[in-house]
Amino acid sequence: MVEEQVILVNEEDEQIGLMPKMEAHEKAALHRAFSVFIFNSKNELMLQQRAAHKYHSPLLWTNTCCSHQRNGESNVEAGTRRLAEEMGFTTALNVVTSFIYKVPFDNGLTEHEFDHVMTGFYENDPVINKKEVKSWKWMSVEAIKYDISLKPERYTAWFKIIFQKFYTHLNHKS
Repeated sequence: MVEEQVILVNEEDEQIGLMPKMEAHEKAALHRAFSVFIFNSKNELMLQQRAAHKYHSPLLWTNTCCSHQRNGESNVEAGTRRLAEEMGFTTALNVVTSFIYKVPFDNGLTEHEFDHVMTGFYENDPVINKKEVKSWKWMSVEAIKYDISLKPERYTAWFKIIFQKFYTHLNHKS
């Protein structure tokens, strides 16, 4: 199986090349990524618990789905594809913001991503892909904020960054 390639970018999100995903994480190379946040009509966010075999952040809670764009794929196309692959549904997505972050992990890998944050709405339960997702739940934005303050170690690094940095974008009822 051919290893997935990530899109290397500069700080203006201009594509400068491709690199195998693991190599990009080993070298801390800046690459394009996305994070999808799905809400319901109660302003609850659908969280996923990452599968146990993930190469970093296994079993941690995070946003609805996240991954990397493929070469030639738009942010929304990538988010729609991965939402279907991980959570078993699709819905309209809107890009709300983007930012760069860099987080090293204990296993020697580093996430250095130009992350495009997208939101969407969905009212039903997902049909999760057990190879990618261990569990899922709906939580209110306020409950998530409180839980992160009590137990930050239960959440992925990027989710905590996005949640803190873009809380006003995510709290639709405020």
